[in-house]
Amino acid sequence: MSDPTPHHVGVTVSDLDRAVDFYTETFDLTVAAEFAVGGEAFADAVAVDGAAADFAHLVAGGEGAETIVELVAYEPEGEPTEDPALNRPGAIHLGLSVDDVEAFYRGLDDGVETLSEPRTTESGTTILFVVDPDGNLIEVLDA
Repeated sequence: MSDPTPHHVGVTVSDLDRAVDFYTETFDLTVAAEFAVGGEAFADAVAVDGAAADFAHLVAGGEGAETIVELVAYEPEGEPTEDPALNRPGAIHLGLSVDDVEAFYRGLDDGVETLSEPRTTESGTTILFVVDPDGNLIEVLDA
């Protein structure tokens, strides 16, 4: 067995162009690749009859510490997640660190939804949860 290494974090979205705009504008991520995948092997692999998808790979992080954020829009599109609450078993979120959470929060566009203002937890970490246009949660924390 080989040692697994991180490759990407996947985020399912309903409108790929809107999501790319949100993630590049809000988090300053860079588009590394855009592509489409379909066919029987893909549909079987994702267990969705007749599935095809459009993808965008965005790069977060600096040289040597890059993470790929994979945005994917499926056809056919499934039903939206009803409850993205973080305490729900199976809930996931993307975590991105920034130099200054408070400054990041102050710089957010007016239309960007958050769960609260930045909060410093008992561990001493300042966190903020941002909501993308599809309701996906992104934790922003001090680097």
